[in-house]
Amino acid sequence: MGGPSFKSLQFWRVLLLVLANLSSGILGAAITAAPQLTVQANATLRSETASDDGQDSNASNQANPTPKDGQAGTSLVIAPLPISSPALGSGIVPALAYIFPLSKSDKSSPPSLVGAVGLVTDNGSSGFVVGGEFYFRENTYRATAVFVRGNLNYDLYGLGAGRSQPKLPLNQTGQAVFAEFLRRLGWKFFLGPRFFWGNSLVTRRTTNSGTAPLPPDLGLQTSLTALGLRLQRDTRPNRFYPTSGSLLDFTADFFSQTLGSKYSLQTYKLDFSKYGSLGDKQVVAYNGIACFTGGQPPFYGNCIYGTNNQLRGYIAGSYLDRYMFATQLEYRLSLPWRLGVAAFAGLGEVVPGGNQLFNTKNFLPSAGGGTRFVLSKKYHVNLRLDFAKGKGSNTWSVGVGEAF
Repeated sequence: MGGPSFKSLQFWRVLLLVLANLSSGILGAAITAAPQLTVQANATLRSETASDDGQDSNASNQANPTPKDGQAGTSLVIAPLPISSPALGSGIVPALAYIFPLSKSDKSSPPSLVGAVGLVTDNGSSGFVVGGEFYFRENTYRATAVFVRGNLNYDLYGLGAGRSQPKLPLNQTGQAVFAEFLRRLGWKFFLGPRFFWGNSLVTRRTTNSGTAPLPPDLGLQTSLTALGLRLQRDTRPNRFYPTSGSLLDFTADFFSQTLGSKYSLQTYKLDFSKYGSLGDKQVVAYNGIACFTGGQPPFYGNCIYGTNNQLRGYIAGSYLDRYMFATQLEYRLSLPWRLGVAAFAGLGEVVPGGNQLFNTKNFLPSAGGGTRFVLSKKYHVNLRLDFAKGKGSNTWSVGVGEAF
């Protein structure tokens, strides 16, 4: 199984993925991909508070529903969630959140959220996230602020090749601050700046590293600072269980020594999802993602395969390099008694050195399926359990909300 999945924002690419995703990641990756947890946690925690009382047949098609007139519109959520990850071990992810409207007169903005998420596993990994996501002025503005601190134990297999390489057991400690401010434009686009600061220390967990090459960042206290931007367009009628519409999300972060960063690098990520219905009970969902890292990144600043559910079936840290793409298709079927099933398959590649694009020997396929249980009929929020088979590996993952 993987860590619980909270669907939405972007944040510290690892601790986020660890605290908020079924697949697990490397803490340092979080330091560079910046921003994905808060929104993910926010969406899930919102869904946990959904009430099935007084629901109507169209409620599941409403995006970001707001409290009705006369309702308090606030909620306290406490959710201890299990995690069982090949990378981080087994443990618990406790979550606490308070959901509230910033203004009772604002009928268009989704509810805001402040909260905290923790991580404790049996391999010694631990961490926490505190932050908030705020919607205001009739959903004209969106602001996010997050603080993360973590201590993760994981294995590094080196760039490109995967788990056939000797593994290097590492410990990584660090902390990070992330902030983002988006403004709504025309055609449902949101655009705005973001800021990221983090520091990290990577050490070897054992004195015997075998033949595994040591990364140049080992034993160094590394600070990373970035300014960036995010452009997003979301036409899904329901962000928790989309049956139509699409999501386009582009992020760019620029780490520079002039900002106080030890490394100068650039990270770009393009994520696109499209949804269509085959009748009332069936949905076909497509997702594609591309990642590119430029400049001189530390090893954990590369694109990491198998994180953020792209693709399932791979342990994060097994494949990483400067360039990565992945694409997948998923079929979802709703059954009686709050049950459902899903089947998915995909193909991706981590491009060694960036000069072997679409080399079939580097392709990384994935396929699998899983079951669903509806936690909230009102918003159609699913608890999911998936098994996926990758190239030389497989994973079980559990989470709240769909994989994409």
